[in-house]
Amino acid sequence: MLLVPTLNDHSEIPYYIQLYDYFAKEIIGGALPSGTRLPSIRRLAALCGISATPVELAYQQLLAEGFIASKPRSGYTILPVHRNGSPAEAEERPRPAVRPITPRDSRQYAYDFHMSRNDFSLFPHKIWRSLYQEQLANPDLLQYGDPQGEPALRGSIAAHLRQFRGLRCTEKQIVVGGDQYTLCSLLCLMLKERVTRLGIEDPGYHLLPAAFKRGGYEIMPIPLEEDGLMIEKLYRSGADAVYISPSHQFPRGMAMPVAKRFALLDWARSAGGYIIEDDYDGEFRYHGRPIPALQGLEADSPVIYMCSFAQSVTPALCIHYMVLPEELLPLYHSLRSELYLEHSASRLHQIALHYFMERGHFEKHLRRMRLLYQRKHDLLLRSVQRYFGDAAAVSGRDAGFHLLLTLKPPAAGSARELAAAAEAEGIRVTPMSYTWCDKPDCDEPEFILGFGGIAEDLIDEGIRRLAEVWLG
Repeated sequence: MLLVPTLNDHSEIPYYIQLYDYFAKEIIGGALPSGTRLPSIRRLAALCGISATPVELAYQQLLAEGFIASKPRSGYTILPVHRNGSPAEAEERPRPAVRPITPRDSRQYAYDFHMSRNDFSLFPHKIWRSLYQEQLANPDLLQYGDPQGEPALRGSIAAHLRQFRGLRCTEKQIVVGGDQYTLCSLLCLMLKERVTRLGIEDPGYHLLPAAFKRGGYEIMPIPLEEDGLMIEKLYRSGADAVYISPSHQFPRGMAMPVAKRFALLDWARSAGGYIIEDDYDGEFRYHGRPIPALQGLEADSPVIYMCSFAQSVTPALCIHYMVLPEELLPLYHSLRSELYLEHSASRLHQIALHYFMERGHFEKHLRRMRLLYQRKHDLLLRSVQRYFGDAAAVSGRDAGFHLLLTLKPPAAGSARELAAAAEAEGIRVTPMSYTWCDKPDCDEPEFILGFGGIAEDLIDEGIRRLAEVWLG
């Protein structure tokens, strides 16, 4: 009689369900008769080489279904089970159902150049499974957490930002949230006595501006020039805060030079305003070193730095964060007390991520992902040059997760018409017109080609097919 089941480390079925399946089948089949004592939770966990949590969960399910009983000082014993069928029928006993995951976008594309997709082919599943199993054994994680974010994680983030992004910050300045909109909404409440107009890059990313607009702020679109935001237009706009992505502007992809960064800081000082820096893909630069964040250029800079782990790890973590200037911390703490804020990001995710960073896994993972995305970036660039030649221009290269492709005249239609023609052939691209604020009807043939989620072996063929559709 075997009381130590063999677990499959490579199965997608969680350990606790594997354990449940094993014992339920053996009990129904008669291999484990009533009265048999099961190993203690700790003993079975040790024998299986896993944490105690999966064993405890399996025993709880068996207990709830009447397979076993728990008696003080006697442990777990098997109860009599009335069987109307043969032991062979026990093989067919269904295990607890694992619900299928519904995709966010049900449409299927043969070649998906979406701008917000990730590649998880190198995701360290075993490490994360181990981290979660380790942390699930900690009952303290079931309690409410720090509304500002777990202190351990904030410490790990601060250390990473200082070393790799050049920030000047401590863990006390970091606020962790479950999504970007939550943090944006907090900023709206914090700044309402100091800011009335928000300047934004146009074209640009509109989630944060949408939150500010809903919060009653006036949105001031500021045009771009070759090296980024037009500072003189910012001065004339009357804005008292500005939202920018200086290390890799979305969607045009330029990096703001240091002279313009200092000019932007000068504007903030003179206007008594704030700079909201979005560094969503600042970790990913493929030729040369990553460009340091604007926040670290000066001590006590009026910069609110925002980032997340959606691109560097996975969006499923739902861990975003912002780094506040020290002068805003009293406002944040006052707001936190007034609204009785609670943590909006899972404590389990936060602590697992802390250990992922502290034990060196995050840095190693970033290196591997940079190499993977660099290969895709370079392959996409070569493919566009090969199949489009002089018919298109490419910008925004060397960083991030997309390139900007502009068809030269005469284009065979508007941006929306060309995107629809590509979609009819199973190719998804995004017209850049969606990123404009001041020119919503702009339909010039400019397209965002994302390479994050598409498989390497589909990039060249996808661009070849796209050129056939658009160029004939």
